[in-house]
Amino acid sequence: MPELAKSMENYVNKDVKEIRPSAIRDFDMQISSIPGLVKLTLGEPDFNVPEHVKQAAIRGIQANDSHYGPAAGKLELRKAVANYLKDTRNVDYNPEDEMLITNGGTEALTAITFSLLNPGDKVWVPTPVFSLYFPIITLTGAECIQVDTSADDFVLTPEKLQSELDQHGDVKMIILNYPCNPTGRAYPEDLLRKLGKILHDQNVLIVADEMYSELTYDQEHFSLATIYPEQTLLVSGLSKSHAMTGWRLGYIAGPSALISQIYKIHGFLVTCVNDIAQDAAIEALNNGRQDPDAFRAEYKKRRDYVVSRMEKMGFDIATPEGAFYVFAKIPAQFGNDDFNFALDLAKKAKVGVIPGSAFGAGGEGYIRISYAASDEKLAKAMDYIESYLDNLE
Repeated sequence: MPELAKSMENYVNKDVKEIRPSAIRDFDMQISSIPGLVKLTLGEPDFNVPEHVKQAAIRGIQANDSHYGPAAGKLELRKAVANYLKDTRNVDYNPEDEMLITNGGTEALTAITFSLLNPGDKVWVPTPVFSLYFPIITLTGAECIQVDTSADDFVLTPEKLQSELDQHGDVKMIILNYPCNPTGRAYPEDLLRKLGKILHDQNVLIVADEMYSELTYDQEHFSLATIYPEQTLLVSGLSKSHAMTGWRLGYIAGPSALISQIYKIHGFLVTCVNDIAQDAAIEALNNGRQDPDAFRAEYKKRRDYVVSRMEKMGFDIATPEGAFYVFAKIPAQFGNDDFNFALDLAKKAKVGVIPGSAFGAGGEGYIRISYAASDEKLAKAMDYIESYLDNLE
């Protein structure tokens, strides 16, 4: 195996060198070799892609749909997304110049930050939240301001928002994820309208990460793009709604003046999204609007089961209204050392979870459990955790 020449050891970007790999993936890899481990670590739907969506992809393959497509995505797909957003958010997006098809939500968010942020810009991120946000902001030279929402049951309040904006001055952007990974908390319409009014008055660009919008249980999903489309970039996709995580199909919708700039970086990053995934997405959006219903019903049942079992064990949980995660306070004897608790749980109880500190400020002392798993696997995990706690006592 070749080793890098010692004279080239510093031939790396200094900012990249300082960034740690994904704490979620890193911890998952660390414990995955434990024999008999019940893994509830990754945000991976355990359902299959709906059959009619798969068949659309097969038809695309058979039709030799295997060449470079438009960098912005197939116009037919952009029209399907625009129609979907009109029906669900009541916003009219022009598929010609107000929309991009992206390689999942991850690429969408990366393209946004690298296109719009300058060194020294301030970006506001309510936490705990998906840890991708932190490095993609930092690498642009912008300042990532993590705002801990744990004192408010993991929901950003108007009072907290106004206080933080007053404290930090000229904030350029906020990235708001709802329903939220890792807490599962969702935002009702009245609260979003209050938050949106403050952001509107302060001229803050809103990046609304709505990847879990089809998986809300106790309320209808509402979007900030509905009330302030002129200053909102809506990010979503089909990873969670249609169990298409591996297909890497996302999108961005927003004002053309911003989309035209994001388009440049998007093209440099991926050239274009693969044709077959787009064929499947067209089918999903045009003829599969009801597909997430069955997933949602099953996730809600699993949520109720996991929350009930864990609360009986003494865990403190802010009940998730969406997504498929439970964010639980760890036992008091571990203090805020969620990493050692999660590691001990994996080794002794054979249950894999993610330490809450992986999700930024306010996540310390918590664990994230994904209930995107079979009833049998969840029951086994709950039994193992209960036995583990009994032994601790």
